[in-house]
Amino acid sequence: MKLEIITPDKKLFEGTVKSAIFPGSEGSFGVLDNHAAMIATLMKGKVELIEENNNKLEFSVNGGVVEVNKNKVIVLAE
Repeated sequence: MKLEIITPDKKLFEGTVKSAIFPGSEGSFGVLDNHAAMIATLMKGKVELIEENNNKLEFSVNGGVVEVNKNKVIVLAE
């Protein structure tokens, strides 16, 4: 699935990932291919990604919003 992490200052990440784990405001949650459409709020924590080549990445966020729709994930992070 395609994923973008965008902050007010810059785009932190844009690429294809196998999975993503987010620090949701009501608990952490994961997203895989063909996930149901959703919008969720994020709290301070780490976004963990696994790329197609199994490379693991982490990004710290101070909150924000994530939208999942048709294998595209957009994170608007603080």
